Amino acid sequence: MRDTLTGSRIRERRQIAGLRQAELARLAGISASYLNLIEHNRRRIGGKLLVDIAAALSVEPSVLTKGIEATLVSALREAADDAVGQTAELDGLEEFAGRFPGWAGVLAQMHRRVVSLERNVEMLSDRLTHDPQLAASMHEVLSTAAAIRSTAAILADTEDIEAEWRERFHKNLHQDAERLAGSSKALVTFLDESDTAVDPRGVPLEEVEAFFQARDYTFPELEGRGEADIIDLSDLNTAAARAVARDMLETLSADAQAMPMDAVASFIQDAGPDPINLARHFSVDMATVLRRLACLPESVVSGPIGLVLCDASGSILFLKPVPGFAMPRHGEACPLWPVFTALNRPLVPVRKRVVQTGRASATFECFAYAWPHSVAGYDQDPAYRSVMLVRPEPETAFEPAVTEVGPNCRVCPRNDCTARREPSILSEGF
Repeated sequence: MRDTLTGSRIRERRQIAGLRQAELARLAGISASYLNLIEHNRRRIGGKLLVDIAAALSVEPSVLTKGIEATLVSALREAADDAVGQTAELDGLEEFAGRFPGWAGVLAQMHRRVVSLERNVEMLSDRLTHDPQLAASMHEVLSTAAAIRSTAAILADTEDIEAEWRERFHKNLHQDAERLAGSSKALVTFLDESDTAVDPRGVPLEEVEAFFQARDYTFPELEGRGEADIIDLSDLNTAAARAVARDMLETLSADAQAMPMDAVASFIQDAGPDPINLARHFSVDMATVLRRLACLPESVVSGPIGLVLCDASGSILFLKPVPGFAMPRHGEACPLWPVFTALNRPLVPVRKRVVQTGRASATFECFAYAWPHSVAGYDQDPAYRSVMLVRPEPETAFEPAVTEVGPNCRVCPRNDCTARREPSILSEGF
């Protein structure tokens, strides 16, 4: 299709250059009638003629053959897939980008901004819900504002107030106003500095997440007969964070002993990364396989892999993000995620293809598994945990129906979802 639009690009470039058809034909050494056929895509061109026309238009020949719209077409297709309540004419994308590269660029840029704003909304929503310092600051501001409002209402609604009491109310108003100003300033300072502060994290999970991310979620020290104790945790600021990290590292160390990296890499190269086959080959459970795959180098597993670990309450205990799949840090994730579905079917592997609403329409392959993490004793209920591996869907013959999920209810545009817990803060979706 792009080759057949070379004539349209020549016409657009000629008009931009302010040349008449006859002028360009003369510069290229052809007749105006032949150029007319070319510009209406009725004649294919190449070789020296293409080079001569490109030189006359002061552009590279590749601009006329492939067009600057090559990347725009991909961006426009993503924008069309993300559109809510609108259906775009996908068959005409290439022609549109070729004839109107400026407008195509505007739409592509707007879509990139929407995606960026969407991610910011998700991050701020997650942070507003769970950041302890932010929650305390907001509580201080709101409670002080409520006190000012109550005092002002008394002064406004009461006609006869003794001078002494009026003075007290005025003094309270002044003190509360100063307190509100101080709290607001502190809140603004906290928000302004949160992106550049050395340690803006306020909960152990965020500290652990940053620690693992800095190591790219791989720990060569744990291979062989390595023990979790040899990993330096001094970068973690709190005892709680160190305890969470140590617990996870001990689990990963046990996984590494059960599934040595060289053996896993060899098996994947010969038979592929199917978790069921790996579990059978290494005689381990699915939870071990999913954790192990997520914490291997990308060179071994051929691409990025995400991981979500939760307990029976649905609270997220650990996560490894994967590009394109939004993961809130502190639970309250979409209840349709397979990691939660697995909790209803312990010891049964769950495999689903999912696409996340409001984001670029990439499809992900998810494997989930729930198991009894610990059993206290006879006649006592076990404590279950669930793990989910998330990876961009490979090109395979496995094509079941796609499950539509969201990041969490607060920023999900699916108003008709039966699993919704609260209204979305986005009235019209992304």
